[in-house]
Amino acid sequence: MDSLLQLAADPTAWVALATLIVMEVVLGIDNLIFISILTNKLPAHQQTKARRIGIGLALILRLGLLGTVAYIVHLTQPVFEVFGKAFSWRDMILIGGGLFLLWKATKEIHETVDPDDGHEDASSPVALSFAAAVGQILVLDLVFSIDSIITAVGMTDHVPIMVIAVITAVTVMLLAADPLARFIDANPTVVMLALGFLIMIGMTLIAEGFGAHVPKGYIYTAMAFSAGVEALNLLARRRRRNRTTVG
Repeated sequence: MDSLLQLAADPTAWVALATLIVMEVVLGIDNLIFISILTNKLPAHQQTKARRIGIGLALILRLGLLGTVAYIVHLTQPVFEVFGKAFSWRDMILIGGGLFLLWKATKEIHETVDPDDGHEDASSPVALSFAAAVGQILVLDLVFSIDSIITAVGMTDHVPIMVIAVITAVTVMLLAADPLARFIDANPTVVMLALGFLIMIGMTLIAEGFGAHVPKGYIYTAMAFSAGVEALNLLARRRRRNRTTVG
C-alpha cells in the first residue's frame, strides 16, 4: 500500500500512465477494427455478445500476460537462427499473426468484391458461426496482447501503471465497439478501407517479426490520412443525397 501511495505521489508516474494509456488505446484500434468487421458477419442478435466476449478475452489475456511480465520479456530472446537472422518467440508470433491478418483481410475483400463466388449461399447474410468468430478474435487478441504488453514493459517498470493503462484502454474499446461496428456496417466503403488497414497492419507485423522496425507513427499517420479522405467522401455523398432529396 505504501508503495502505491508513493507511486501516486510521483508526477513522473502520472506522465507515464497518461502516455501508456494513449499508446494502449492506439494499439487497441487495430484489434477493434478486426473485431468490428468480423462480428458484423454474425446474426444481429449475436453481434454485441461476440464483441463483448472478444474484448473481454483481450482484457483477460492482457492482465494474464501482465502477471508473467518476467516471462514476456524473455519472449524477445533469440530461439533459433536462419541465414544469420535470429528469431524469438515474439517474432514468430508477430509473423504468424501478420500472415493470419493478411489471409483474413484478403478473404474478406474477395467476398466483398465478388460475394457470389464461393460455396456459401449468396442469399444468406451470415457467413460465419459464433464459435468461429470468437476463435478468430482470440487468435488476434493473443497477437495484439503480446505486442501491447511488450510495449508497456518498454515504457514503465511499474506493474500497477500497466494494469491501469490496460484496463482503461480495454474499457475504451468496449465503449467504442458497438458505435464503430454500426458505422462500418452502414458505410460499405469504410469496410474496404478498414480491410486495407488490416492488410497494412498485417504487413507491419510480418516486417517487425523479421526485424525491420516500422515506426508506428508512420502507420497511424497513413491511417489517419486515409480516414480523413474517406470522411470527406462520406460528407460529399451525404450532401449530394440531401440535395437530391430536397430537389
